[in-house]
Amino acid sequence: MNDDSTRGWFSGGGRDTSQLDLGQGQLVTPRREAQLATAERPVPVGHDTVQVDREMFASDRVPSPAVATGDRTPDPLADTGSVDVSGVRLRSVEQHLDEILGAVPQPAPIELAVLDAQGLLCAELVTSSRALPAFDQAGLDGYAVRSADTTTATVEVPTVLAVVGETTAGSAETTAIGPGLAQKVAVGAMLPAGADVVVPAAWTDQGLARVQVYAALAPGSYVRRIGDDVSPGDTAVQIGTPIGPAQISLLAAVGRERVAVRPRPRIAVLCAGDELVDVGATVGPGQQVDVNSYALAAAARDAGAEAYRGGILPNDRRRMVELIEGQSLRSDVVLIAGTFATGAPDVLQEALDELGGLSFTQVAMHPGPVHAFGTLGPTGVPVICVPGEPVAALVAFEVFVRPAIRLMLGKRQLFRRTVQAVSAQQLLSPLGYRQYLHGQVMRHPDGGYVVEPIGDGDQAMLARMARANCLIVVDEDVTEVSAGGLVTVMPMLLGG
Repeated sequence: MNDDSTRGWFSGGGRDTSQLDLGQGQLVTPRREAQLATAERPVPVGHDTVQVDREMFASDRVPSPAVATGDRTPDPLADTGSVDVSGVRLRSVEQHLDEILGAVPQPAPIELAVLDAQGLLCAELVTSSRALPAFDQAGLDGYAVRSADTTTATVEVPTVLAVVGETTAGSAETTAIGPGLAQKVAVGAMLPAGADVVVPAAWTDQGLARVQVYAALAPGSYVRRIGDDVSPGDTAVQIGTPIGPAQISLLAAVGRERVAVRPRPRIAVLCAGDELVDVGATVGPGQQVDVNSYALAAAARDAGAEAYRGGILPNDRRRMVELIEGQSLRSDVVLIAGTFATGAPDVLQEALDELGGLSFTQVAMHPGPVHAFGTLGPTGVPVICVPGEPVAALVAFEVFVRPAIRLMLGKRQLFRRTVQAVSAQQLLSPLGYRQYLHGQVMRHPDGGYVVEPIGDGDQAMLARMARANCLIVVDEDVTEVSAGGLVTVMPMLLGG
């Protein structure tokens, strides 16, 4: 998989889309577009598949990705600025993303109980004030002995030692052994003075008064010495380390009940639209259930944020202003989904203008090209507006909002990893727009990946989207990818 920590999938890496010659058409680039200007353009064929036809992936029908060739390296001369489509100047995906990432805040570290810190990044250098282990102890159940007493021990000729006692974990009694003696010990028990080896119980006859030892061990075998793990002053957890179960175990061991972390960003999710009704309401003619506030809040939580579902904005400018302003006071980012008017009066745009104004723009992407971004209030809280169509809203979240959340969390890798996959069928895309198609990707029998789109890019097909496990990314200057051509695929793994 590609490492996209440097936004690799936004660069020109996917522009020279390679293909396998299956005799099923050619890749259409701008130059090829000019050649086809007077020819009949291919008509998109509706694809209503919701389950992957695995026969499409049979090696005799789809060639192995291993034999596909093509230069996928980024073009250093690629223009990442505005895109000119039919005389309309569009903002590129990179431009809009850069503006968002440049404005999102970096929340100050907070101190949390170690269990509450799970999944976050450590924001302090944690050093140990104690040694781990704090005393010499047995590494497993067995017998503590002197290594010098077992140098000749074998299965055929075992060494016989007298057992002088037993020590269990938690016992504070100080004991000692001399030559020819052994002491039974449990894992974690204090090692008796004089012993330098613990013989595993399985390597003995497990005698009670006398024990036969069947193997010779080097000094220090199965013994944990003071400070073997951590010594006083050693670093336990570095700044920027993700705190998981192992880190929580270590923090507890060095005596830390609380730790400073990068907090989860607080995201308020709101939806605008006269047609929206709550989930439990009766849906009348022309009305739609508010699914975006649920979907976007869930996506924000999956990305690591603390999401608040604000629900549907009232269709009244004064109340809308009050609600947005209130959410901005409690949030690090306000996320609004809505269908925005172009030229006609729009209550949401008027409310945002009253609060300080946002920049509404056309982004060269499909689905959902209309977006807005700006900062509101004295503290400059970022407000991100995404399209109101549910499928377009979640695509916009993946492209713009999820990277912003990961940046606020302090993550090094902002974007999902991507792979190159063979397309199982022809893909058509509008010239000048970066297309994101939901699809299903799986491994090819001969290696690599094969992907099949689910649907035809329709923005309203929720059931199809729910069956997808990836996004197929088709670059702006590619209008057609033939079956067998290579495309960039972004697997959609929860928490990935």
